[in-house]
Amino acid sequence: MNHVSDEVRERLRTDRPHSARVWNYLLGGKDNYPVDSEAGDVILSTFPEFAAVARLQREFLARAVRFLAGEAGIRQFLDIGTGLPTADNTHELAQRIAPESRIVYVDNDPLVLTHAQALLTSTPEGACAYIDADVRDPERILAEAAKTLDFSRPVALTMLGIMGQIADAERPAELVARLVAGLPSGSYLALSDGTNTNEALNRAVEIYNSQSANTYHLRGPEEIASFFDGLDLVEPKVVPTAAWRPDPAQAARPAADVAVSGVARKP
Repeated sequence: MNHVSDEVRERLRTDRPHSARVWNYLLGGKDNYPVDSEAGDVILSTFPEFAAVARLQREFLARAVRFLAGEAGIRQFLDIGTGLPTADNTHELAQRIAPESRIVYVDNDPLVLTHAQALLTSTPEGACAYIDADVRDPERILAEAAKTLDFSRPVALTMLGIMGQIADAERPAELVARLVAGLPSGSYLALSDGTNTNEALNRAVEIYNSQSANTYHLRGPEEIASFFDGLDLVEPKVVPTAAWRPDPAQAARPAADVAVSGVARKP
């Protein structure tokens, strides 16, 4: 990564675990540092099902985007909290169904920024863009996204595992509402986050937070569901991630019930 600027190198903080890199490790990726894999191993020793939870969230992304691009007919996506590129990124899923789809990725992780080019391999008919921004600045995100997306037409906003990185004092529900307010009628929100209903997971996250560069905040299922207030939830509404429109091949697979997911339409 010799091409990385001094500013980005400073932001990388390779001496502390970082959520996107730890997540990448748990998904079996290579874009992480020893400090991240060590943190991942501590999480797994406390809550062994965590790697499966990471995979479930990726599978939910795939099912949600297929629904949005297919049944809902959405052609524009704003993916906040993108994470490191992996197989079946949002633009690949959407453009497989509708090659003209336009996708804007948003993340503030400097390692994601260094890999952003892998997220910009759009079809000729569509478009991809990347914004280096924080979810705590909704107005800037919307302004930058408007350079690629047409906000007179519906947009699907995807926020997977991102609101858990926002402390209660930072008013996460208000941040979601501000982003949704900037979208036209007929837009959608797809959101997933970890719940505080499993003691082993609570302990694993507590250990992670004690050594990480950023903290994660588990919440009750009802509080996560409240992020959809004012929107029309798509069936089966807000449910454990594995239960949201499961693929038949995955329906019978056991899964730890430690995250909820939902998709909703803006009236």
